[in-house]
Amino acid sequence: MHWEQKVAFAALSDIGFRRRNNQDSYCIQIAPDPESWERDGHLFLVADGMGGHAVGELASKMAADTVPHAYTKLSDESVQGALQKALETGNAAIFERGELNREFTRMGTTCTTLVLGPQGAVVGHVGDSRCYRIRRGRIDQLTFDHSLQWELLRQGVMSPEEILRTEPRNVITRSLGPNPSVEVDVEGPHTVESHDVYLLCSDGLTGQVPDPEIGALAANLTPAEACRALVNLANLRGGPDNITVVIARVGPGGGPEESPVSETASPVSTRAWFHPGELAGAIGIAGGFLLGLLLLSTDYGVAGHLLMAAANVCLGVLLLLWLRRRRREQELASQIPSMVKGGPYRSATCGLSNQFLSDLSTLQATVQRTAQEDGWLVDWAHYQAVREQALADLAARRHRDALRNLTRGLQYLMEGIQQLRKQRDQAQKWGTKSHPPGDGAAPSS
Repeated sequence: MHWEQKVAFAALSDIGFRRRNNQDSYCIQIAPDPESWERDGHLFLVADGMGGHAVGELASKMAADTVPHAYTKLSDESVQGALQKALETGNAAIFERGELNREFTRMGTTCTTLVLGPQGAVVGHVGDSRCYRIRRGRIDQLTFDHSLQWELLRQGVMSPEEILRTEPRNVITRSLGPNPSVEVDVEGPHTVESHDVYLLCSDGLTGQVPDPEIGALAANLTPAEACRALVNLANLRGGPDNITVVIARVGPGGGPEESPVSETASPVSTRAWFHPGELAGAIGIAGGFLLGLLLLSTDYGVAGHLLMAAANVCLGVLLLLWLRRRRREQELASQIPSMVKGGPYRSATCGLSNQFLSDLSTLQATVQRTAQEDGWLVDWAHYQAVREQALADLAARRHRDALRNLTRGLQYLMEGIQQLRKQRDQAQKWGTKSHPPGDGAAPSS
C-alpha cells in the first residue's frame, strides 16, 4: 500500500432496539502526514464490552482509548509486535481497573484492531468482533472468532453439525480485562489492493446480517451509506444487541501497481458428493430402467413401461433428496471456519444479485406498511419519491442505483421510528402525550 492511496472511511455505533445502553466503542486514527503513515499507518478499532450496568461500556471505552495510544508509543516495534503489546497493555489497564471495584470484577471487552500501512493490512484481535475484507465480489473474514463454537470446531472434539446445533453462538473464550494476561491473535500482513474495502464490526451486526449481504452493501455503497444501511438492516431484523460498524475503502494507488496475492479460504467440505446409499439407489434405479427397456421387446412390454416409469419417479425423488442434502451442507459449510492460521477463515461471494435487491424491496414494503399502521413520523413525500425511483432502477436493472435508493428509503423509515421512540420516551419520562404524526398523509401501500 502507498501513502497516495487515500482511504475513505466512516463509522457508526447504534444502541439497537433491545438494549438500554451502548457497550460498544470504536476508534479511527488516520495518519496526518507521510511520515506518520510510514511509522504507524492508519488504525481502526472496534470493541464490544461485557458486564452489567456501565461495566461493559467502561471496558470498551478503555480499550478504544488505551490500545491506539499504546500502539503509537511503540513505533520502534514492528507493526505486528506493536499491535500485540498494545492489546496486552489494554488488557492490563482494564484488569487493574476491575480490581479496584468489586462491582467491576471481571469486566471485559472484545477488541479488533486493523492497521493499514506500508506493509499492508495487519489485524490484532481478541474476542468475536470481526474484521472483513471485501475484494472483487468476495468477502473474506480475516479474524478467528474466539467463541465456544469456533474453538470446539478447531479442536475437532465434536462434529460441526452437533456444535452448531447444541452450543450457544455468543459465548466468547477470550476478551480484554477479565484476566491479568490474554492471548492476542495477530494476522497479516495481507496485501492491500486498490478498491479493497475493510470492515470491522461487533457481533450485533454479524448476528443479524449474513456475510454475503455485508459484502454486497459495503462494496456498492460509500462507507457512510454502507454503515447506515447495515445498522438499519440489523435493527429491522430485531436489533437485539448494540451494533457498531467501521468501514475503510482504499483508493487507487499513486505508485507502481502492487502484485496481487491470492488469499482464498480453504474450501470446507463436510460430506462427500454422494453417500453410499445414494450411489446404491442410483445403481438400483439404473438397473430397473435397463430391465424395463429390455422387457419392451418381449411379451412383457406393459410391465417394462411400468418399470421404466417407476424408475423415472424414483430417480426424481432421489435427485430432490440429493439437492436438499447438498443445500443443507453448503449452509453448514458457510458457518464453519477453515482452520488455517493466517486466514481468511471464511469466504463468501457477495455480488449484487437480483434476489438480494428483491428481498430488500420486499422488506422495505413490509416496513412501510408497519410505519403506516403504527403512525411513524416519516417524511412520506421524500420517501415515496425514493421508493418509486428504486422500483424504476430495479425494472431497468440499474443494480447499484437501485441499492442506493432502497437503502435511502429504509433510512427515511428508520428515522421515522426513531423519532416516534423519542417522543414515547419523553412522554413516559414527563407524563405528557406525544404529538400526533405530522409530515402529511402516508402513501397507500
